[in-house]
Amino acid sequence: MPKFVLTVVLIMGLAGCTTTEKDLSVGTAAGAIIGGIADGGKGALIGAGVGALGGLLVRNLRNGYCQYRDRNGRIYTARCR
Repeated sequence: MPKFVLTVVLIMGLAGCTTTEKDLSVGTAAGAIIGGIADGGKGALIGAGVGALGGLLVRNLRNGYCQYRDRNGRIYTARCR
């Protein structure tokens, strides 16, 4: 049960993120999980780094447009930086 609650809280936390933040978060988490399964703690750190780079790659494959948040919290779409 605690794992389920933690999963729900993490998913709810991602709900407010912009596209770029979601790509990086999902890439990092997936890389850490896969690396942790494959090689323990050191593998999780390496996997998280590789996953973050993968998340950036996914961001660049979105036809060049990403979602950003301005200083007032509004989300807008513009060319990826």
